[in-house]
Amino acid sequence: MGISEAKEIFSIYLKKKGLRNTSQRDEILHAFITADKHITVDDLYNVLKKRCPDIGYATVHRNLGLLCESGIADEIKIGNKMTKYEQKYGHKHHDHLICLKCGNFTEVNDERIEKLQDKLAEANDFKPMRHKMEIYGLCKKCK
Repeated sequence: MGISEAKEIFSIYLKKKGLRNTSQRDEILHAFITADKHITVDDLYNVLKKRCPDIGYATVHRNLGLLCESGIADEIKIGNKMTKYEQKYGHKHHDHLICLKCGNFTEVNDERIEKLQDKLAEANDFKPMRHKMEIYGLCKKCK
């Protein structure tokens, strides 16, 4: 997704929520989109602090939540230890293998699993709207 498209989506979302679009929100959005990887609040805050010395940690955290609500970002929790964020809008669906030791993420997609999930929903007269699968364990380096 390009910056201009993300800005438009975020701007529309903020307006619906009755929130202003600020220069700090623009900076957060830009830094998040250009990171183009799984990122923690700390990582994003450290990038932003260099460009916007007055930005607060809580502001970055709160706005990452708004990016998730708007559909631009997705939150991935690794137990109680860590939360990472990734771009959601404009990216193909995938699932994650998450290492509990080092926090490494591997993106995976298997059509057989996707079809099985659809079959399970249909067998239970359930209409799925979205899903995510996360498998926790140890990566090749950590086992």
